Amino acid sequence: MTAPGHSPPRHRTVAGTRPTHGEPGRRTGRRRAFWPYLLIAPTLLATAYLLVYPLLRNVIISFQHFGMAELIRGGATFAGFANYTAVLSDPEFWSVTGRTLLFTAVNVVLIMVPSTLVALLVVRLGRAMRLLVLGGLVLTWATPMIAATTVFQWMFSSQLGVVNWALVSLGFEQFRGHTWFADGPQTFAILVVLIVWQSVPFAALTLYAAMTTVPHELYEAARIDGAGGFRSFRSITFPVLRPMFGLVTCLEVIWVGKAFVQIWVISEGGPGRATTTLPVYAYQVAQSLHRYDLGAVVSMLMVLLLALALLFYFRHMFREEAAT
Repeated sequence: MTAPGHSPPRHRTVAGTRPTHGEPGRRTGRRRAFWPYLLIAPTLLATAYLLVYPLLRNVIISFQHFGMAELIRGGATFAGFANYTAVLSDPEFWSVTGRTLLFTAVNVVLIMVPSTLVALLVVRLGRAMRLLVLGGLVLTWATPMIAATTVFQWMFSSQLGVVNWALVSLGFEQFRGHTWFADGPQTFAILVVLIVWQSVPFAALTLYAAMTTVPHELYEAARIDGAGGFRSFRSITFPVLRPMFGLVTCLEVIWVGKAFVQIWVISEGGPGRATTTLPVYAYQVAQSLHRYDLGAVVSMLMVLLLALALLFYFRHMFREEAAT
């Protein structure tokens, strides 16, 4: 109890000092703020080592004279832009670049259209059939790349291939013993079928997952207004999921643009360079000619082309979002 008119006693502090009862709390808060960065540090270090370092190393090699001698002894010298000039002035590079763009465009279109149709089909299937189709997509997606490529080689074998056997059984005798991989356009078409077969599951599953998030009320309102399936997709599904369609398209452009294993295992870029794309061309230059500097230049130009294509798309998408 205190006497009336007197204030309760206050704690006195030494002049020039502050109470320290809040400092432990501040230290605890700083430690808690530091923990998230400490937890993600291993992931960031692994990403830098596996992704950033190889990219930077490739950039450095592209500006050096780097052949077999430099690979063994070291001591690569600075070349400036001489390597880039040599590659950009080579007509073969531009021929391969055009073939790569054509190969990428054909594959991406043939991936996105069936993937969209498969996703729309799965949405409308019953539970049992939906699980069956989704299981088939997952198994196809999980098939190792080398294994799938080898199976396609067997299917189109000239003597024991199932494709020739099926065509001959249907009455097409001209395909008896037909050699598919001796013709450039036919090999190109087989590679397109292989890459589309490997890519559709991922795109279809991603689009199906996105379609399940569209409110059913929108489709019910469209049906009441008399809209059919195509009109509902054009007016509801695609506008709502436009960012997801764009993202999947960008991922497929990257996937197809850097495809190497399928082409190398089946044709090694042949016959007659008919299936040589930029990744295959970079490998051929680096390994066959032992010009690792020129191979690095080709790979960096390929990365630049992909980056420019994606930048163009994202810029267009952001403009559309700003307009709406």
